[in-house]
Amino acid sequence: MPPVLDRADAEARLPRLGGMARPNGVVIVSERFWAFAGIDGSLHEGTTPSRPALVGHVPLVRGLIRLGAAMSPLFRGRGVARGRERMLLAVALVAPFLFFVLPDRLELVAGGVVTLGLLAWLMRGRTLNLHGAEHRAIAAVEERRLGSTWDGRTRPSRFAARCGTNFAVLVVPVAAVAEALWPLPVAAYTPIVLALLSLAVTMEIWVAIETSGRRLLRTLLLPGLGLQRLTTREPTLAETRLALRAAGSVLERELDPT
Repeated sequence: MPPVLDRADAEARLPRLGGMARPNGVVIVSERFWAFAGIDGSLHEGTTPSRPALVGHVPLVRGLIRLGAAMSPLFRGRGVARGRERMLLAVALVAPFLFFVLPDRLELVAGGVVTLGLLAWLMRGRTLNLHGAEHRAIAAVEERRLGSTWDGRTRPSRFAARCGTNFAVLVVPVAAVAEALWPLPVAAYTPIVLALLSLAVTMEIWVAIETSGRRLLRTLLLPGLGLQRLTTREPTLAETRLALRAAGSVLERELDPT
């Protein structure tokens, strides 16, 4: 077991972590560092882009910055995604902004095809099990049960309130409301503005739910948590340890930044 796990269990304060499951490993991210533990035994490490001082705390803008930082290992991290995968992801993210030139019916069909294709690509291979392992590792950090989780004596939940699944479920109604209330004439830039606005507003709602502690607000996460029964699988101890290795790498640098 990595020594840092026992040390982290004894710490009063630890950084908030996020993560991402890949078919070949698990990414764990903090505000300053990230690590990718691969199923082949590899470990890749990097730094998370820093938040710009001037706009890093501006409502709406800060959410987009946070979202971009969470996705950065896919585009910057050696070993996390290959060149062709990065290109495919970039095309999938940009394509919906170009669908406005299509008739309404074709726009809906094209959007559905791209969405299903992206989900199939993201969830291929061992991703579902490693998604559950990622959640378990982060829960072990928050509950200070890293050592016992590594040993298999405890199994923190594989469901997480901060999962991107919850974010995806929230952004759909936000985008629908934004499109319905859009006050300006439709132009070429409208889909891009609506998409960015929807993402930014959803991130603000998501952060408010996380920090409020109010049960009424947290009920908004129930659909996403329910969907995680499809997007995660019960991980094996080996898969959990894989995620814990990535978490340990991030925590070690957070506790000893020098």
